[in-house]
Amino acid sequence: MSYFFDFLHNEIIIAAFFSWITAQVLKTAIFFAVHRDFRFERLLGDGGMPSSHSATVVGMAVAVALTCGVGDPLFAVSLILALIVMHDAMGVRLETGKQAVVLNDMIRLFMDMGRPISAEEKLKEFVGHTPLQVFFGAVTGFLVALIVHYIRGSFG
Repeated sequence: MSYFFDFLHNEIIIAAFFSWITAQVLKTAIFFAVHRDFRFERLLGDGGMPSSHSATVVGMAVAVALTCGVGDPLFAVSLILALIVMHDAMGVRLETGKQAVVLNDMIRLFMDMGRPISAEEKLKEFVGHTPLQVFFGAVTGFLVALIVHYIRGSFG
């Protein structure tokens, strides 16, 4: 039972989780403000502003720095993981989303010509992030981790 209690009270897990939740809620609100269209899948989906992947890993890395110190090997691991995830979001995942847009357009074109091409669903286009989306995701994670650390310090 103490494992479960320890898990639920782990500042690093709490900071990462609330960084993710905050980014997903912001992403949904921003999508609604821009498109005037509420999409429930934005609450759980990839892509968009801010990057929830970046928020999560930066929230984790900042929480590790605050709880263990920047000299701890765990901070080095979490920082490197955060950099890899953010780089991947701006690189491979962003290009994958661009390719999905092109492929979906091609499938639609062939379908309009009466030539079914695939029984597959439409490819996901929201997968990657622009550098700005990654930056604001990182800022979100940083701020949430600081807030979690402050609140946990205040309430013990």
